Amino acid sequence: MDKTPDILCIGSVLWDVIGRSASHMRQGSDVPGRITRLPGGVALNVAMTFARFGLRPALLSAVGRDREGDELVEACEALGCTTSYIYRSEDLPTDNYMAVEGANGLIAAIADAHSLEQAGARILAPLRDGTLGSSTAPYAGSVALDGNLTESLLDEIARDPGLAAADLRIAPASPGKAERLLPFLRARRGVLYVNLEEAGILCQDSFDSAPEAAARLIERGAARAVVTDGGATACDASPDGLVAERPPEVLVTRVTGAGDTFMAAHIVAERAGAGRAEALDSALAAAAAYVSGDIAT
Repeated sequence: MDKTPDILCIGSVLWDVIGRSASHMRQGSDVPGRITRLPGGVALNVAMTFARFGLRPALLSAVGRDREGDELVEACEALGCTTSYIYRSEDLPTDNYMAVEGANGLIAAIADAHSLEQAGARILAPLRDGTLGSSTAPYAGSVALDGNLTESLLDEIARDPGLAAADLRIAPASPGKAERLLPFLRARRGVLYVNLEEAGILCQDSFDSAPEAAARLIERGAARAVVTDGGATACDASPDGLVAERPPEVLVTRVTGAGDTFMAAHIVAERAGAGRAEALDSALAAAAAYVSGDIAT
């Protein structure tokens, strides 16, 4: 068995199929570009960033025992991620994410995480059977969690005694899944990492800035909220107050995975002892480097 991991990443581990073009695109566009297949999913993207910073992350997810799953697990190990805790299903296929990006940003995306959703609480077995934790000996480390899990399972996690002592960090995965994070508002647990649109969905409102959105999330029950707004000011809010920083200006060459890189870099900075302003600045710099192409996938 692998040594105890530095951090757990719970959620989607799948293949990213990304089509990118240097052209501006709209609905119905047919343009030249490049299509790549890379290991992805929010949990894995976050884990890969942890590995780049020298941490040993472990993945808790569902991956099929098909050829795509075997290739994916092998790729995860090569990227420095522990895969021995992954639930490997005989009857569920490996999940996929497909996106199209143009010079004007993300055009469209479809996340097929049905196997992860159907696996349900089986992915949490190591936190309940004593392997990593249990109700009598809760896991006390950091946990990065994504909203590709069902809302019912996320509600279980928010109240799970096996995670009662954990430092929970949660991202919704996409605006379409933002409402799945509501259990953490109700439980007043964890740090939420959301963009401006996702914050609006959680608050059933619209906002002009990240500080406004972050402050409202705290009012709604969030223990802490970190809100980003693309190239505009980002904000870290808690009951102790707001911290706001503006990201560096860069040429954007890709967007898929930027939020995951931001989240991981922020957690790494805080683990290293950075204050709130320093950690936010460090995370924005890492995300800027990623979207500009300075960090390889």
